[in-house]
Amino acid sequence: MKIEKGDKKVIRAWAFYDWANSAYALVISSAIFPIFFEKVTNRNGNDILHFLSFSFKNTELYSYALAFSFLMVALLSPILSSIADYSGNKKQFMKFYTYLGAFSTAMLFFFKGPETVWLGISFSVLASIGFWGSLVFYNAFLPEIAHTEQQDKVSAMGFAYGYIGSVILMIFNLTMILQPQWYGITDATLPSRISFLSVGIWWIVFAQYPLHVLPNNVYDVKPPKQKGYLLKGYKGLKSVFYELLNYENLKKFLTAFFLYSFAAQTIFYVAGLFGSKELGLDAGKLITLILIIQLVGIVGALGFSRISRIIGNIRALQVILVIWIGITLGAYMLNKNNPNVEIQFYILGAFVGLVMGSIQALSRSTYSKMLPKETHQHATFFSFYDFSEKIAIVLGTFSFGALEAITGSMKAAILLMSFVFLSGIVVLSLIRRKNI
Repeated sequence: MKIEKGDKKVIRAWAFYDWANSAYALVISSAIFPIFFEKVTNRNGNDILHFLSFSFKNTELYSYALAFSFLMVALLSPILSSIADYSGNKKQFMKFYTYLGAFSTAMLFFFKGPETVWLGISFSVLASIGFWGSLVFYNAFLPEIAHTEQQDKVSAMGFAYGYIGSVILMIFNLTMILQPQWYGITDATLPSRISFLSVGIWWIVFAQYPLHVLPNNVYDVKPPKQKGYLLKGYKGLKSVFYELLNYENLKKFLTAFFLYSFAAQTIFYVAGLFGSKELGLDAGKLITLILIIQLVGIVGALGFSRISRIIGNIRALQVILVIWIGITLGAYMLNKNNPNVEIQFYILGAFVGLVMGSIQALSRSTYSKMLPKETHQHATFFSFYDFSEKIAIVLGTFSFGALEAITGSMKAAILLMSFVFLSGIVVLSLIRRKNI
């Protein structure tokens, strides 16, 4: 399907997929599900769970499950992306992952506590694979639908759509959780479980518009009639890998991206658990914090896309990482016995929102702008971007869980993240900043 770059309808449809799937990122990844998981798997102070003949602390098991899901995406996405580029069928892969993620999210409705922990872990892993797998192909559309000078703004618009859409659904879910009597609900677990179901439905319904409008086979790829897609996909992957090695800026950017994703994504995923276990904040206050992050994230994503026009993408990313270092040091110094700890945590949350949306939007557009102009293998190139991020999250969440198990506290892991952010700043400084 031929399209004209910069087509406003296509760009809006692309951004609307963020509206569809970001409810998962808010409700399942960061707000309600992690807190729900920690609460319902802790019975009278006993937080030990038995899974696959092993015993784990509940938050430790959750960290390992996330790490496994990210590892699966990291291993599968490069070869599947190469096949998608070779066959010209990128949108179909995106659709498959979307349906997998939405269905698995809805199935979390049946997770009620330790007796069904196998169900909670299994479907949270599949939902994570669906969410992140779909983003590989979704991100690859960016250089195909927007001109280079538009990509910072378009990427930020996607995240802004996502934050707005997810907050709308979150507010509905929050009313159920905080005021279940309004809905005649007496089962304490039911409001959260309905919220999981609502995310799955929201995702699949609103994804129909972008899946209908987004083009398939933009470059009119005509693969030979013989199959052998796996072999051809592997060859295409190998070709792009060696091509990538010839671009110094891409290599350095992916290294920096790996480092700061290791820290930023880990913090985002464990923020709710940190507030619950380390600071003793209740679920309502933690969900309020997540809403603050989402709302400020809109400002961060759009604001830093403008700042990048003035100082450049690389310098803007370095400014963001300096703020991240301040956040980690501030979190390390929080004391649950301080009467102002709740306000301090909210302030830190606002700063997390400011830099979380901006670092994601700006990283995506920066990588897109650095891709070779002559390439048509955008899904394959973005699979390496995704691979870097997922391996970073695997190592980050695993390290966080391991450090908690060793030290008995999350604060040591939080402090480690500040040094990782600093390393990211150093690597970014090595990139030649011409036109970036």
